[in-house]
Amino acid sequence: METPRFAERQDSQSQAESEVEREVFGTDLGITSYTTVAQASVLAKALRLEVGSRLLDIGAGSGWPGLYLAEATGCEAVLTDLPLEAIRRASARARRRPDVAARCSFALASGAALPFRGSTFDAVVHTDVL
Repeated sequence: METPRFAERQDSQSQAESEVEREVFGTDLGITSYTTVAQASVLAKALRLEVGSRLLDIGAGSGWPGLYLAEATGCEAVLTDLPLEAIRRASARARRRPDVAARCSFALASGAALPFRGSTFDAVVHTDVL
């Protein structure tokens, strides 16, 4: 069986996929990576994310864990990736949580060529990026 393209795979999550996510990760947040909720929480603590912190999530895909970190800590987050569909998906997910969306921005950018000045962010994550 051929692996579906990113957009097809991410546009909807079946009930079975949601149930597997709840069983494996203990949540139904739309997790699309190997990073668990516990690991994302460790990242938040280690990076000292809090209200007023600025986080850069490189290779954010559909927004996990960047959106979670913004929601859990109150930090501001900029999520970047190259597939346009990934950024569209992350942005759509953020809009479903207006309080999170207000603190998040999205950029179509490669980690090798980021359009930001130095010292713009307090922390950077890049989970599951090759």
